[in-house]
Amino acid sequence: MNIHEYQAKEMLAGYGVAVPRGHVAFSVDEAEKAAKDLGGEVFVVKAQVHAGGRGKGGGVKVVKGIDGVREAADAILGMTLVTPQTGADGKLVRRIYVEEGCDIARELYLGMVIDRAANCVTMMASTEGGMAIEEVAAATPEKILKQQIDPAVGFMPCQARELAFGLGLEGGQVRSGVKFMTSLYNAFMACDGSLAEINPLVVTGAGDVIALDAKMNFDSNGLYRHKDIAELRDLDEEDAKEVEASKHDLNYITLDGEIGCMVNGAGLAMATMDLIKLKGSSPANFLDVGGTVTTERVTEAFKLILSDENVKAVLVNIFGGIVRCDVIAQGIVEGAKQVDIKVPLIVRLEGTNVEEGKRILAESDLDLIAADGFDEAAQKAVSAIS
Repeated sequence: MNIHEYQAKEMLAGYGVAVPRGHVAFSVDEAEKAAKDLGGEVFVVKAQVHAGGRGKGGGVKVVKGIDGVREAADAILGMTLVTPQTGADGKLVRRIYVEEGCDIARELYLGMVIDRAANCVTMMASTEGGMAIEEVAAATPEKILKQQIDPAVGFMPCQARELAFGLGLEGGQVRSGVKFMTSLYNAFMACDGSLAEINPLVVTGAGDVIALDAKMNFDSNGLYRHKDIAELRDLDEEDAKEVEASKHDLNYITLDGEIGCMVNGAGLAMATMDLIKLKGSSPANFLDVGGTVTTERVTEAFKLILSDENVKAVLVNIFGGIVRCDVIAQGIVEGAKQVDIKVPLIVRLEGTNVEEGKRILAESDLDLIAADGFDEAAQKAVSAIS
């Protein structure tokens, strides 16, 4: 789960991470009030969307005075912000963040990820602040510093100092940097973070190290431990179909292909998408209906798949393990009837009670294409739209 910059900064501040003062605003008048409350002459007005590269799209403006804040707020609120991460359709800006100006001496990068290859959390730092870390990794990988953190001992002060020295921090900047990194690590671990990105991390003219921007992602499987974080979810920033899927415990991700997929199990779902691609087409979605296929869940899955106007066929690929194939087949029949499928429907069942499941499908009045093998199912799905 992702959250907005202002939410991330408020959360990180609670763990001792240094951030500039700021207030969220949903209108021009609220933006003016925020600026007056902050005081000063220089302000930064930022669009709040779940995407990077906001400055390149005109979503970040540095202004002077209250009039400047009003003008920037009026321009940004309600705009469709297009950045390299939003796609061509962009994102509608519904809220902005008004922040106090900052005396920037240097811009750096700091991030944390779950490093699955190393089986630990890794903190990354670079002197190339303000740039996408992917670009730095491709062009100058030697400029990315890494510290792998042993989960048994946590983030050690020596690791923080090594990163600080690697970034070229000096004197009091080192102490400020070490405190910042340690606080970020504590927040990341306490909140079940999956990614934290401070870009840019800035050194001010006074030598302080603060987060000029902040991005936080969280492990959705750990949100039951963090009701306060779950409440920060902004459904307006998520794909409407993916939001609807989550209401029915379906794991759904929209893709740009033409064959809709309904599969049980993430591994089988990914293999199904790969085989469709191998056969010459592309999957329209990733959809894992889970281990308990019910009529209601199948019905909602069909609705989600068919709500994509690019879908020209639907491939149902189910392996019945704990759940029997006859129960699955009945769910498919009832669900398909309720949705009124008007594109080719290809169904492949395998596993417990598969023969009974095939009988139910054969005796139904559904206009479907049955397949016995995995390879055959993918080929029939691709052939159905050729």
